[in-house]
Amino acid sequence: MAEAVMFPFDFTAYLAKARTRIESALDASLGPERPNQLREAMRYSLLAGGKRLRPILCLAACELTGSDSENAISTAVAIEMIHTMSLIHDDLPSMDNDDLRRGRPTNHKVYGEAIAILAGDALLTRAFEMVALRSPNVPKDRLLKVVGELSLVAGAPGLVGGQVEDLESEGKAVDLDTLEFIHIHKTGALLKASVVCGALIGGADEDLLIALSTYAKGIGLAFQIVDDILDVTASSEVLGKTAGKDLLADKSTYPKLLGLDESRKKAKELIRKSKDVIHPWSDKAAPLLSLADYIINRDR
Repeated sequence: MAEAVMFPFDFTAYLAKARTRIESALDASLGPERPNQLREAMRYSLLAGGKRLRPILCLAACELTGSDSENAISTAVAIEMIHTMSLIHDDLPSMDNDDLRRGRPTNHKVYGEAIAILAGDALLTRAFEMVALRSPNVPKDRLLKVVGELSLVAGAPGLVGGQVEDLESEGKAVDLDTLEFIHIHKTGALLKASVVCGALIGGADEDLLIALSTYAKGIGLAFQIVDDILDVTASSEVLGKTAGKDLLADKSTYPKLLGLDESRKKAKELIRKSKDVIHPWSDKAAPLLSLADYIINRDR
């Protein structure tokens, strides 16, 4: 049972270095294009900080294959663009109607609903440009697989389907199967794609892809369970977004259905199983093992 990384690894330094690389790449991804208001709205949300967990997972998975993670940097940026699009759209009045994201006003509060929608659309399409046209050292067959993976995740089989199910479930008593469907599709799908796409860029074989997919599915659901827990236990100041909004919207969550203690147990068990799957890859798995611990221990 893999309870912790058993070999020397400075995760704090790794995380800081990875975030610096990603922030630089994100900043460089949006040039001085017109119209200015659209570019500013895109940059406002894309460069607003955050954990950058998804792109870091992408780089770490690429490293696990033995490949240079620089080959995955454009894909990592693309994944963060898709994630940012989903946040902009989720915050809209017609969706979750939120005013705060990453510690500051949401995109539509600053630029208006129309520009916020278009900024999200522009980030989504730019993501595919990043993969297809800005990854010169990656074989085209690998890029095609990544484009296919991200297309599924960003559409009805992933984020969009999860969001629709989430909207339709508001104010209703849903069972655990439905709640898990929402979490796996709305949140877990992109976390899983982050790992899988990094592995595809690195040329992972079938066995490693299966292991990483299992790992990623587990941490993706655990991540959202922790989010559900934090929504009722942390403050808006700590979270950087509105706390307690699931309760106000009468949404079903893991704490609501299972209670806080059982929810914590489920998240920990998912993380344990995820780590067990990739532990055989020894020190190459250290970043991914540590990222799993980071997910379960985070406070925002």
